[in-house]
Amino acid sequence: MRHVRIRAVARDFSKLQRDKHPMPSFVKAALEDNNLMEDYLERPAYQQNDYIGWINQAKQEATKQKRLNQMLVELKQGGVYMKMAHPASVKM
Repeated sequence: MRHVRIRAVARDFSKLQRDKHPMPSFVKAALEDNNLMEDYLERPAYQQNDYIGWINQAKQEATKQKRLNQMLVELKQGGVYMKMAHPASVKM
């Protein structure tokens, strides 16, 4: 098992109006395997939570994988969140 060193980014989840979704192990593994955990953790709390909830709500595994892949692409690319422009995450 590979250990990834992550810069600590404290996010305030207390203001979320939805329940906080726990990260499934397959999502964590995908983020680590693609070296995107830091990019994920740099996103606002609501985005982190929305991505996880959106992936988990899929009933079919194929849909979960499709949503996971979209999240990974958006994190790698930067500047986009759920197919919408997100200027705060643009990568220089």
